[in-house]
Amino acid sequence: MTPTTAVILAAGKGTRMGSDLAKVLHPLAGRPLIHHVLDTCRALGVARIVVVVGHQRDRVEASVAPWSPTCVVQDRQLGTGHAVRCAEAACIGDTVLVLCGDCPLTPPSLLRSVLDRRSAAPGVAVAARMPDPTGYGRMVVGGDGRLERIVEHKDASAAQRTIDLINSGIYAFERAALFRLLAKITPQNAQGEYYLTDVIALLRGEGAPVELVITEDPAAVLGVNTPADLATAERLLAERLRQERHAAN
Repeated sequence: MTPTTAVILAAGKGTRMGSDLAKVLHPLAGRPLIHHVLDTCRALGVARIVVVVGHQRDRVEASVAPWSPTCVVQDRQLGTGHAVRCAEAACIGDTVLVLCGDCPLTPPSLLRSVLDRRSAAPGVAVAARMPDPTGYGRMVVGGDGRLERIVEHKDASAAQRTIDLINSGIYAFERAALFRLLAKITPQNAQGEYYLTDVIALLRGEGAPVELVITEDPAAVLGVNTPADLATAERLLAERLRQERHAAN
């Protein structure tokens, strides 16, 4: 595994949670969502953890302090591309692993496979198949089986919205290529944001390969955006812990 910085996106408000509390601080099994992500990073043994903070910055920074991450501030919520660019100066090593602070159930084994694939390509993205992909970005795959681009739901055509292969928001990039291309993206989309996903199309436009890792377990990429998502995550985590205890006995 190449030396890696894990960048955890944790600046958002999470308005759909219906709470004033920053989304990444909502409890799952009695612990903030982001703590589960930080534990996964520690299990991976990454060289550095960077947390991008914004909404309720002080509370989030205090919550993550036991893991001793580097915290960087995204003052304005201008999209995932902007968030990662805020972390540029803090990133070390050859690889940047991008994670979401509201995606608590991703196992270290999945991320190890992503980092293993990064050695063969400057970009790797994780996807899953969803029976109802509404709201998710869609993975557009080329004839060679490699990822061509990622289209956000609001920007997708009617044909693209029939794709059931969805974007998880988990990526690994060669550090130099990532920040070189982030400097080129523009907010020409329905959200008016700087999309990190645009880096995929730019890499492919340069003729570079982008690897695609498809997990068979959609729970591994579950993002918590609503109270219903949180309840689902609670159920899935409880079931996972039961299975682990059963296997240990």
